[in-house]
Amino acid sequence: MNILGLNAYHGDSAACLFVDGKLIAAAEEERFRRIKHWAGLPTQAINYCLEEGKLRGLEEIDHIAINRKPGVNNLRRLGFVLTHWPHPKLMAQKIKNIRSAASVKEALQASYGTEIKAEVHHVEHHLAHLASAFLVSGFSEAACISIDGFGDFASTAFGTGQGSELKIDDRVYFPHSLGIFYSALTQFLGFPNYGDEYKVMGLAPYGEPNYLDALREVVRIRPDGTFRLNLKFFRHHIGNVSYTWKDCAPEVGILYRRPLIDLLGSPRKPDEPIEQKHKDLARSVQATYEKAFFSLLQALHKKHPSDNLALAGGCAMNSVANGKVYRRTPFKKMYLPAAAGDAGGAIGAAAYLLAHVSDHKSAVSDQSVLSSEFRALISAYLGPEATEKETLGLIEWKKKEIADADCSVSFVGDEEQLLKQTAQAIADGKIVGWFQGRMEWGPRALGNRSILADPRNASIKDVLNAKIKRRESFRPFAPSILREEVAEWFETDDDVPFMMQVFQIRPKYREMIPAVIHVDGTGRLQTVHKETNPRYHRLIEHFREMTGIPLVLNTSFNENEPVVCYPEEALDCFLRTQMDVLVLGNFCIERRN
Repeated sequence: MNILGLNAYHGDSAACLFVDGKLIAAAEEERFRRIKHWAGLPTQAINYCLEEGKLRGLEEIDHIAINRKPGVNNLRRLGFVLTHWPHPKLMAQKIKNIRSAASVKEALQASYGTEIKAEVHHVEHHLAHLASAFLVSGFSEAACISIDGFGDFASTAFGTGQGSELKIDDRVYFPHSLGIFYSALTQFLGFPNYGDEYKVMGLAPYGEPNYLDALREVVRIRPDGTFRLNLKFFRHHIGNVSYTWKDCAPEVGILYRRPLIDLLGSPRKPDEPIEQKHKDLARSVQATYEKAFFSLLQALHKKHPSDNLALAGGCAMNSVANGKVYRRTPFKKMYLPAAAGDAGGAIGAAAYLLAHVSDHKSAVSDQSVLSSEFRALISAYLGPEATEKETLGLIEWKKKEIADADCSVSFVGDEEQLLKQTAQAIADGKIVGWFQGRMEWGPRALGNRSILADPRNASIKDVLNAKIKRRESFRPFAPSILREEVAEWFETDDDVPFMMQVFQIRPKYREMIPAVIHVDGTGRLQTVHKETNPRYHRLIEHFREMTGIPLVLNTSFNENEPVVCYPEEALDCFLRTQMDVLVLGNFCIERRN
């Protein structure tokens, strides 16, 4: 049985493919279109999945699962309209979005010019989020929560997972949303692009929480642990806030209103310098989010007192808050998917369907079977890869450009020699583009589409931000650490394979790795497992043998663009930036000067 999972007509459009219960492929459309957060029908991601699954076309797909369910929560929608009378253009836009989600089958038939016989299943947005975490976690039971902007008229869903079953007990409905709060304040701080929230999270440690009292007026915690927005500060529920989702980068109109300016002062313009007041506001925004986030988790645990937590939704990308869950809640084990945001809904919708469709349910009704089939999701390496022949062909095609850049090319057939040579280059202070195996699923580079550097070199941060990444100077870099060394180097010992949590680095090691430590002594780590990425693990082992440091600086292989997907994009990025070495499989391209 072949199941195609989709997130379509929404930011981070994506596709995945399950064949006979096994996840074969998954990728975001942005990697192929080269437009960040690309939204629309993910045809190129679908094409990749079909090719990876060795399927002739969509006619071989039995089921299509979509992470939105038009018509769900209609009573809540009607109640909102009757009590708020929102702007007519707002309602027209929402109706258009619902119709787009409902017409995916027709859009696929038009795009591919073929009749699609697959049965189409619409899975409620937050149910798909919860499935993307719980059904692949390996937990036999867990408390589950999804938190994001909005999907199917809700922003938050609480529930439980038991075996292969998921149950949603309660929701927070439109217009109240922690995602909207964070996005509105992100815009206020002068970061206008869709997905810029991580910049606020990165800026926050440089400030003091001097705006907490003011922001208590904006987000109000309720006695039951849920929250409400003070809607006088927001536009999303009454105004014509533009949402452009189709066939382009997502764009969102201004979400806040004049009273927020009266409360906090003038918003920062994108081209204005970042001052201390902006850092203080960022810190206060993060602290306000965390207060609401942990209030939700405490209420969830009180209702469902499990040791296990399955967490998903766009807000689950807040790795700083995630890193405090064990310290500030009773939960003892947490699972976060590699793509916690809307892209992950493609896998969630397909996984939920796999656990419930009649022609396959008997095969996965036992939770041990389900979790063992899905356990591969501890690995995020689900995207395209390049063959040695393809890479050689690229180098031959680009040999003049490579020569003009004064670069040498070598092929290192012995893997140990290649890894030692690369580890030595990193230890010598060189910046290495590292392109290996299958591309990562989700927003993080996890050692297959990465730029690597020496974590001991404090000045390397400025070089990377200014000359390679070309981004704000305050943005931090992550440590990729051998899984077996986490307890020694970090104050919290846990699996973090997808770089989704920030932990405190032990004080005795902080001065040794200044390039990957934030100003508050933390690092957003990736735990590297020998079983899921043996080549990357061995590279870090060699670096440890040379330096005594069991981790390397890891940042995504890109320059203000989606992470590179194919070797030609990696080579182009290498040539136009100031990286020193590019390792494409077993080929090394190195600048002579």
